[in-house]
Parts: sequence; C-alpha cells; structure tokens
Amino acid sequence: RGTVAGKRVIVAKPQTYMNESGFAVRGLMDFYKIPLTHLMVVSDDLDIPLGTLRIRPKGGAGGQKGLRNIIAQTGGEDFARMRVGIGRPPGRMDPAAYVLQPFLKQDEVLLQETLGRAIKAIELWLVDGIDTAMNRQNGTAEEAAARFVKRDVVPSPDQPNS
Repeated sequence: RGTVAGKRVIVAKPQTYMNESGFAVRGLMDFYKIPLTHLMVVSDDLDIPLGTLRIRPKGGAGGQKGLRNIIAQTGGEDFARMRVGIGRPPGRMDPAAYVLQPFLKQDEVLLQETLGRAIKAIELWLVDGIDTAMNRQNGTAEEAAARFVKRDVVPSPDQPNS
C-alpha cells in the first residue's frame, strides 16, 4: 500500500496459481472496498512482442486464463488492463515452460525499459486517466516516442509569431 500523486494505491501479486488469481483479486476488492472501475490488472502476454505494452480500459480475457478467472470472480470486464509482451517461445518450446523461465541476458535492458514504461503508464492512469496512459505508452518504446516527436510548425500568415 502507498500513494502515487496523492492517490491511495495497492499493488498486489496474487500468490495463487495464475488461473485462480481472480480469488485473490476479489478478496482484495472486498477487503479494501475497491470498485471494479478502480482496478488495473497487469499481465504478461505471449502474443505480444517483448517490449510492447497494450493498455485497454476494459475488455474480455483474450484467451488469458488469469484474466478469465478475474472476470468470473469480479463479475465484470469493466477494469483497466495492461498486457506486457513477452513474445512467443522459441521453436516448439512449451509455452507453460517458457513463461516460467528467466528472461535471456540479452533482453534485460529492453525488459527494464519496458517495466519503467509500465510503471509510468500506471502513474498516468492514476493521475490523467486511461486514455492518456494508452496514448502515451501503448506499443513499443519507439512507437510511443514517435507519437510525441516535436515537429517544427510553420505559423500561417495570419498567425502572429511568438
């Protein structure tokens, strides 16, 4: 528990199996009287390239068993979610084994940068709302930065120069 920009936050990592994480989420929501609309779930996603964030205001489980259980236990889909891309397993590797193994050394810099962006996205969600978080952090770091590249703007003749 703590505060971010003056807002009370609770960060929790369920100690249940992933496909039973809804029980832990429901317990926290009940104990702290948290409405569903004040919840953000962060999860990994095999179908998104490593280093990519996908933030949404609500939606279905998208095949993710943990999200499916959270939806079932909370009774709704109206909570924010951030999917953090971890990429597909190499070759014929079992996806269950892939998600439990450590990241490769060569991916550590990208992973740290991605986690930093995920934290920033959560701060933006808390302070400025989900739309701002999505607009500024969705995609890869390069895609997110490209949306905010300052371009030289030539004023029109009827606009005074400042």
